[in-house]
Amino acid sequence: MIIRKANTDDLGNIMLMYNSCVNGMLKNGIDQWDSSYPNVDVIIADLKARTYFVAEENGEIIGGINIDENQDKTYLTIGWKDKTNSFLVVHRLAVVEEKWGDGIGKKMMLFVEEVVAEEGYQSIRLDTYSGNPKAMEFYRRLGYTELGTIDLKPEKDNYYCFEKIIK
Repeated sequence: MIIRKANTDDLGNIMLMYNSCVNGMLKNGIDQWDSSYPNVDVIIADLKARTYFVAEENGEIIGGINIDENQDKTYLTIGWKDKTNSFLVVHRLAVVEEKWGDGIGKKMMLFVEEVVAEEGYQSIRLDTYSGNPKAMEFYRRLGYTELGTIDLKPEKDNYYCFEKIIK
């Protein structure tokens, strides 16, 4: 498996990967995402910003993640431990359903930690849906600290904010 920066030619296969992931989540009673998000417009913006990465195996995109400095305004209500404001934010981490449990997500998050360290950032921030207990446990196992909740979508349950100090 390799992790590489995605390009616009990858868009169709990225969306197929998200469709697989979302369908798997819905089958498991997790309504975090649906057909409206993540959508093509969001991913095109990530690709144009050059902040989207894919996990690829045998030429097939099996995972994706966006990492950038953009945080939702609701993040300002969280008592982040890193006071330097030198962080990257993880968005839209996903793996095709057939590869769940194969360690792809973990490898992608370790990749993010390498990027953060190499580029001189201090920490990683992210949020995950409270209705997705497996994702919350995944981040805890990787050493992320839960720091509070935000309300991203009024029609959904809260999202938990996590942070990991790298330096």
